[in-house]
Amino acid sequence: MTAMYISSIKIAQHILLLLASLSTATAQGFTQIQIDTVVQRLQEGATHSWELGTRAQALLELSVPHFSVLTPSVLLPPPSSLNSSDDASLADVLTIARNAVAALPPPPQNGTGQPLFLGDGSAGDPASVGMAVLLANWTGQPGDEDYAGAATAQVEYLLGPAVPKTSDGAISHRVSQLQLWSDFVYMVPPFLAYYGVTTSNQSMLQEAYEQIRLYRSYLSDASANGLWRHIVLGSGGLDPGHWSTGNAWAAAGMLRVLGTLKSSPSRGSFNSQIEDLGDWVAEIHGAMYPHLQPNGLFKNYADGTGNASTNFDDASSSALLAATVYRLVHLTGKGGAFIPQAERTRAAILAALNSPGSATSSSPAPPSTPSPTRRASSSASSDAQQPRFSSDGWLAPVVDPLNISVEGARSPEGEAFVLMLYAAWRDWSAAAGSAGEGKSNGGAVRLGGDVRRVHLGVAAGLVVLVASCTMGDLSL
Repeated sequence: MTAMYISSIKIAQHILLLLASLSTATAQGFTQIQIDTVVQRLQEGATHSWELGTRAQALLELSVPHFSVLTPSVLLPPPSSLNSSDDASLADVLTIARNAVAALPPPPQNGTGQPLFLGDGSAGDPASVGMAVLLANWTGQPGDEDYAGAATAQVEYLLGPAVPKTSDGAISHRVSQLQLWSDFVYMVPPFLAYYGVTTSNQSMLQEAYEQIRLYRSYLSDASANGLWRHIVLGSGGLDPGHWSTGNAWAAAGMLRVLGTLKSSPSRGSFNSQIEDLGDWVAEIHGAMYPHLQPNGLFKNYADGTGNASTNFDDASSSALLAATVYRLVHLTGKGGAFIPQAERTRAAILAALNSPGSATSSSPAPPSTPSPTRRASSSASSDAQQPRFSSDGWLAPVVDPLNISVEGARSPEGEAFVLMLYAAWRDWSAAAGSAGEGKSNGGAVRLGGDVRRVHLGVAAGLVVLVASCTMGDLSL
């Protein structure tokens, strides 16, 4: 009878291990091949300043989360020396910094500064590479590049006379005229905050917060429940519509500043600012998610404020905003009410990655004939598209990064947003699994991560059942 008992327990243990391994695979969703394919497309496609900055941030979140300000356990400033593993993982991020700085002339000595990309019509976009430059400087990268000088020159340029400002101090996103874009919140404040934490400059940390506060005062539309307008002020190129990617840019930028403030040595001086930033991200979530479609995607303009002919489904903004839901919960423990919506988006994109014909799927594409281009529509139900990946791994449908009024064929930032979505979900899921989801997401039901606990619970029940039956046999 003892042998039978031991054998039964061993069987139950094997069942437990098997279900644990299966649940891990189910919960992860994204395979390494899929991730590598998206990383490769991003590397090939990112050429503009903001695309390179976004790529650097995506790689930090994906491959070296202990250098990402979105990881709650991170202490800033980061380690100043790199071990071999970190050196390899940061290689692409540091290459982005090296290429940008190597292309620059020596910074001017009169304090007017210069951007990290010369000739860029945007005052804000070049700063998106600033965090990578600061990391290169902080970790003492070899070579002749003056990373410290380049980063300081970028700050001087933004704060100096070359870039227009509003009367209350909001920095223009454009060089040629005073104009505020929601994109700015992702490009500039995170750089200013990281500059502050790596130079022990509390005033720069405060400036990062102030720029977000000012931009919110101009762009948040109270008449639309807090949706952000895209572009205001200036004499041309205005876009008062509620562009989905612009709202996602703003939420993601706020979270990067929030994470920097929370992990800085000066955290105690910024408690109210940290609270504000979390509330403002939640404000965008509350305004955006009533417009999420059943297919898990937002329209290009979430509430249909764009022209009907330009308001197509957009997987790009949907991925980034979903990432910010996981990040907000992970960083603050708040905002879990929108986890089910984020999971809807993640499930749709995961299904696209696994669909036959995708470069990341093991299933071959079925024979097909070309279909006519789907007419764009502002309707949330009559013309909804499912997210998909092309045969070579590009996400669709996406807004054209260079012309937001049309649907694009390839979006490097969209590829970055897929990686950010995966990394945000991975980090949230790991933290929720160890801390208990009811405590971290306001009671929201986990649609993906709870698979692991359900499977393990069933397995544990089997162990008890087998053991109980065996013990019963022993008592006969």
